[in-house]
Amino acid sequence: MRKIVFKDWSNSIIVVALVALVIGSLSGMISGFYAANLLNGNDESILQSALHQKILKQFGGQGQSLTASDEEEKATIDVVGKVNPSVVSIVVSKYVSRYYGRQSVPFDDFFNDFFNFGFPDSGTPQQNQDEQQKEKQEVGGGTGFIISSQDGLVLTNKHVVSDEDAEYTVVTNDGEKYEAKILATDPFNDVAVLRIDVQNLPEVRLGDSDKVKIGQTVIAIGNALGEYRNTVTKGVVSGISRKVKAGDNSGNSEVLENVIQTDAAINFGNSGGPLIDLQGEVIGINTAINLEGQLIGFAIPINQVKKAVEDVREHGRIVRPFLGVRYLLINEEIAKESNLPYDYGALIVRGDKMTDLAVIPGSPANKVGLVENDIILEIGGEKITEEKPLAKEIQKYEPGNELKFKIYHQGKEKEIKIILEEYKD
Repeated sequence: MRKIVFKDWSNSIIVVALVALVIGSLSGMISGFYAANLLNGNDESILQSALHQKILKQFGGQGQSLTASDEEEKATIDVVGKVNPSVVSIVVSKYVSRYYGRQSVPFDDFFNDFFNFGFPDSGTPQQNQDEQQKEKQEVGGGTGFIISSQDGLVLTNKHVVSDEDAEYTVVTNDGEKYEAKILATDPFNDVAVLRIDVQNLPEVRLGDSDKVKIGQTVIAIGNALGEYRNTVTKGVVSGISRKVKAGDNSGNSEVLENVIQTDAAINFGNSGGPLIDLQGEVIGINTAINLEGQLIGFAIPINQVKKAVEDVREHGRIVRPFLGVRYLLINEEIAKESNLPYDYGALIVRGDKMTDLAVIPGSPANKVGLVENDIILEIGGEKITEEKPLAKEIQKYEPGNELKFKIYHQGKEKEIKIILEEYKD
């Protein structure tokens, strides 16, 4: 399992970890139906009343009205029961060496190589060969969820299936195991699409993450700690439109934009699992946790993933438009601190390393002359803000589209046209 470091560039530095690993109210319907029948003198009201009293007895006590808390609990139970069969565990297996009766894991290999540790070369060649045999071991785990019952498509995080030397097995909620094939990974999002060779498995419903509100109840389901399959936790949406920068121990990094923050407990192994609302619809993919705080997790909005799924079905790969700049979103605070002429837009900047250029050579941005410290103000008449970040606006278009940009370049505001290209690894 790899640990990841994040930064929230909008306000402060946050350290988090990618978690490598990952309800519709029946009682309201019944009570409404019962009330209507009672007023109409319907004989079936007796049956409805008996059923209603049974629910009241379980959740609120006989003769009492269901409280909001009771209704939410009932909805939670119903939704979990509906979604759980679609949530799968992803087991990561790999051939690892065993030396002198002990398993050698990557952590051990690193220190042995770096410090030239080792064991004395003793015994016969056959003994040494036997003692260095490789065997397949489970080395990690994560979560995913079925999005298509007809072709066995499964969504998860890219970092869950990032090891090219590993094999991946999908374990369904009923314990069945299927070999997983990686169809595509998203170059700009921590998303991967897998396929398993089985049909007619229950699939989830994808919701509308643009309608997510701060404070609304959400539920996370996942393979907690890679051990406790289909663990359920509950919380609220704590924030929206967060921006975090991820970097692992190898120096790799990526930026996740517009992510949902939640206080629903997300643990190692929950990565790739669904974040659902009380209607049983997936609104996000659980991706990260904050290591410095408590109950601070992040999920990729599902609307940012829908196009990736469509691309895989149509093209067999994920197609992403490419501009080719690194940037910092400007707000009032940054504008004041840096004495910038605008309190919105995307300031083109270098990354943390010398190789992290502000404008990528040969990119569409480079071809039209964009340079470091330019500010991209608008795309197609839409202002670039923290609520409408540059990456989100670019992803609305296709490679080959020509867009009108308003920019601030060398002290002057002007309009230019840029033709987007397809991102290539």
